Amino acid sequence: MTDTHTLTSREERRAAGKRLRERVPRESLGQWQPAAQRDPLAILRAGDAGRLVELIPLRYQRMRENAFAFLRGGAAIMAADLEGTPVPGIPVQACGDCHIGNFGVYRSPEGQTLFDINDFDETLWNVDFTVDVKRLAASAALAALPAGEDKARRAAKASVRAYREHMRELSSLSPLAIWHSRIDLDHEVGRLGDGDLCRRLLAEAAQENDDGLSRGDAPKLASEPDPTHPEEWRIADKAPTIFHEGPNGLSEAVRDAAAALLAYPQGLTADRWSLVSRYAQRDVAFKVVGIGSVGLVCAVGVYADGDGAPLFLQIKEARPSVIGQLALAPFSIVSEGQRVIDGQRIMQAASDLFLGTAYSEASGRSYYVRQLKNKKLSAVAEILAESGAKAYARLCGTTLARAHARSGDAAMIAGYLGKGSAFEESIADFAMTYARQSIADHALLMEDFLTEPRSETDAR
Repeated sequence: MTDTHTLTSREERRAAGKRLRERVPRESLGQWQPAAQRDPLAILRAGDAGRLVELIPLRYQRMRENAFAFLRGGAAIMAADLEGTPVPGIPVQACGDCHIGNFGVYRSPEGQTLFDINDFDETLWNVDFTVDVKRLAASAALAALPAGEDKARRAAKASVRAYREHMRELSSLSPLAIWHSRIDLDHEVGRLGDGDLCRRLLAEAAQENDDGLSRGDAPKLASEPDPTHPEEWRIADKAPTIFHEGPNGLSEAVRDAAAALLAYPQGLTADRWSLVSRYAQRDVAFKVVGIGSVGLVCAVGVYADGDGAPLFLQIKEARPSVIGQLALAPFSIVSEGQRVIDGQRIMQAASDLFLGTAYSEASGRSYYVRQLKNKKLSAVAEILAESGAKAYARLCGTTLARAHARSGDAAMIAGYLGKGSAFEESIADFAMTYARQSIADHALLMEDFLTEPRSETDAR
């Protein structure tokens, strides 16, 4: 493993990165073939352990929609596929599930509209930078494959080229300047060169309520409550994604999350605690979340201050990262919830003020908490994606470089990447191979579904 924090000059570290090409040629990164005994469905089923059994069928239902949905839910499969593959050994704080669907637009605490990574459930320190780059490129290729292999490869290359070019730019900056860099939406849409697109993006980004909740991103209250009557505060059920009562273990899960939310302020720093203490919890409801997290405990709580101003917090179960086996060296973790919020604070340009952890003594679950305000403005991300697979992939690659440079050695990474196209051509080779493999894996899941006896719940 390379020490990224040795106090040597930028040029010395860039030269050290260049020397790593002798041990791990960039061309070797594009070589991958499935192991002889590879069983992707067995890896998925192993990941069902500890999930809420009532929601497991929904997990597979969502993954059956298409090959890209399968890739999204199969981060553990890709982690297993990357184990033992050559890496240069330059560690970063990795996203761990770095596909193009895990990027989006959100508001910073200062009100800026930023583009950034927005999912950190699998984040982990001390992972080689190529792990995230490969997953990003593979997802870009797979998303663009319906338009043809040529466009798919170009999208994959665009993401990696943008990563390489922005990493080189960042490598000339001081650590503090890198830390303060961010991907501002107003600036980025101007670079897309489409006036109509820019107007649509900026208009959509402005569609937020005064409380910072973007349309469709947050639950709603069942009625307009009277601030003097706490019992009137109730989150409206929105089946099948938001509800208070569920079969078997789901009601218990809501109670567990609500209790953990009550304990959450105890772990905050004094400044955050002083803010949170001005709100009181009024109601908590279960929330079904994205493909890879279906079956984990997740809930949303509504809080109110003395004048009835609402605050929505989400609490989500944190489990060990699926990329744990890819760490360059073992290290200790305080808790899985702490791992998630530490990773978010390291990788995101502007993190949520309400980030915190909680632990349930009753269930033994580790949780992390965040404000729903910083959920991606999904409509904006969808418009960006519509601008073209190549343009969107380029934006994601630029963003990933900035996120990696905050924890990794930008000069050393830039030295390894070089000025030419060798790195992006190699990763594009991998991306195309893995995109085709994801299609084959999805077909296996469909075949398994058609041949496996189904319960009444599955049939519905």
